Amino acid sequence: LLQGKLFDSTVTDEGTWTLEDRQLIRIVLMKTNRDAGNCWTSLLENEYAADPWVQDQMQRKLTLERFQREAKLFFFYLHQNPGFDFSGAEISGNYSKGGPDFSSLEK
Repeated sequence: LLQGKLFDSTVTDEGTWTLEDRQLIRIVLMKTNRDAGNCWTSLLENEYAADPWVQDQMQRKLTLERFQREAKLFFFYLHQNPGFDFSGAEISGNYSKGGPDFSSLEK
Protein backbone atom coordinates (compact mmCIF):
# COMPACT_ATOMS: atom_id res chain seq x y z
CA LEU A 1 0.00 0.00 0.00
CA LEU A 2 2.63 2.53 1.10
CA GLN A 3 6.22 2.34 0.07
CA GLY A 4 9.02 4.63 1.16
CA LYS A 5 10.87 5.90 4.19
CA LEU A 6 8.94 7.47 7.08
CA PHE A 7 9.63 11.17 7.59
CA ASP A 8 11.21 10.39 10.99
CA SER A 9 11.42 7.58 13.55
CA THR A 10 8.52 6.05 15.48
CA VAL A 11 8.14 3.93 18.62
CA THR A 12 7.84 0.40 17.25
CA ASP A 13 5.84 -1.07 20.15
CA GLU A 14 3.26 1.75 20.04
CA GLY A 15 2.15 1.39 16.41
CA THR A 16 -1.27 -0.08 15.70
CA TRP A 17 -3.46 -0.66 12.70
CA THR A 18 -7.13 -1.53 12.36
CA LEU A 19 -9.34 -2.60 9.47
CA GLU A 20 -12.67 -0.76 9.47
CA ASP A 21 -15.69 -1.99 7.52
CA ARG A 22 -13.34 -4.14 5.42
CA GLN A 23 -12.53 -0.99 3.44
CA LEU A 24 -10.37 1.35 5.50
CA ILE A 25 -7.03 0.60 7.11
CA ARG A 26 -6.29 3.04 9.95
CA ILE A 27 -2.63 3.20 10.99
CA VAL A 28 -1.55 4.97 14.19
CA LEU A 29 2.15 5.70 14.73
CA MET A 30 3.79 7.22 17.83
CA LYS A 31 6.64 9.56 16.96
CA THR A 32 9.83 9.19 19.00
CA ASN A 33 10.38 12.96 19.00
CA ARG A 34 7.14 14.79 19.87
CA ASP A 35 8.73 18.21 20.41
CA ALA A 36 6.69 21.13 19.11
CA GLY A 37 9.47 22.07 16.72
CA ASN A 38 9.47 18.58 15.17
CA CYS A 39 6.16 18.50 13.35
CA TRP A 40 6.32 16.17 10.36
CA THR A 41 5.60 17.90 7.05
CA SER A 42 4.71 14.60 5.38
CA LEU A 43 4.13 10.96 6.22
CA LEU A 44 6.95 9.67 4.04
CA GLU A 45 10.04 11.56 2.92
CA ASN A 46 8.88 13.77 0.01
CA GLU A 47 5.46 12.08 -0.20
CA TYR A 48 2.01 12.57 1.30
CA ALA A 49 2.58 16.14 2.44
CA ALA A 50 0.13 17.54 4.96
CA ASP A 51 -2.30 20.23 3.88
CA PRO A 52 -0.95 23.64 5.07
CA TRP A 53 -4.00 24.22 7.31
CA VAL A 54 -3.67 20.74 8.84
CA GLN A 55 0.07 21.34 9.31
CA ASP A 56 -0.67 24.57 11.18
CA GLN A 57 -3.21 22.79 13.42
CA MET A 58 -0.70 20.04 14.24
CA GLN A 59 1.95 22.61 15.12
CA ARG A 60 -0.51 24.53 17.32
CA LYS A 61 -1.45 21.33 19.15
CA LEU A 62 2.18 20.33 19.76
CA THR A 63 3.05 23.87 20.88
CA LEU A 64 0.17 23.95 23.36
CA GLU A 65 1.21 20.54 24.70
CA ARG A 66 4.72 21.92 25.17
CA PHE A 67 3.35 24.97 27.00
CA GLN A 68 1.43 22.68 29.35
CA ARG A 69 4.64 20.76 30.18
CA GLU A 70 6.55 23.99 30.75
CA ALA A 71 3.81 25.72 32.76
CA LYS A 72 5.65 25.35 36.06
CA LEU A 73 8.70 27.13 34.69
CA PHE A 74 6.54 29.86 33.16
CA PHE A 75 4.64 30.49 36.41
CA PHE A 76 7.92 30.61 38.31
CA TYR A 77 9.08 33.32 35.88
CA LEU A 78 5.83 35.26 36.36
CA HIS A 79 6.23 35.00 40.13
CA GLN A 80 9.74 36.47 39.84
CA ASN A 81 8.42 39.28 37.58
CA PRO A 82 5.11 40.35 39.16
CA GLY A 83 4.63 43.34 36.81
CA PHE A 84 3.58 41.09 33.92
CA ASP A 85 -0.18 40.95 33.30
CA PHE A 86 -1.28 38.21 30.91
CA SER A 87 -4.99 38.32 31.78
CA GLY A 88 -5.99 39.28 28.21
CA ALA A 89 -3.29 37.32 26.37
CA GLU A 90 -3.95 35.02 23.43
CA ILE A 91 -1.68 32.46 21.80
CA SER A 92 -1.23 33.19 18.12
CA GLY A 93 1.48 33.36 15.52
CA ASN A 94 3.80 31.06 13.67
CA TYR A 95 4.11 27.61 15.21
CA SER A 96 6.53 26.20 12.65
CA LYS A 97 9.38 25.96 15.15
CA GLY A 98 7.33 25.14 18.25
CA GLY A 99 6.77 28.66 19.59
CA PRO A 100 9.02 30.71 21.85
CA ASP A 101 12.02 29.22 23.61
CA PHE A 102 11.85 29.39 27.41
CA SER A 103 14.93 27.22 28.00
CA SER A 104 17.07 30.18 29.08
CA LEU A 105 14.78 31.01 32.04
CA GLU A 106 16.03 30.01 35.47
CA LYS A 107 14.46 26.96 37.10
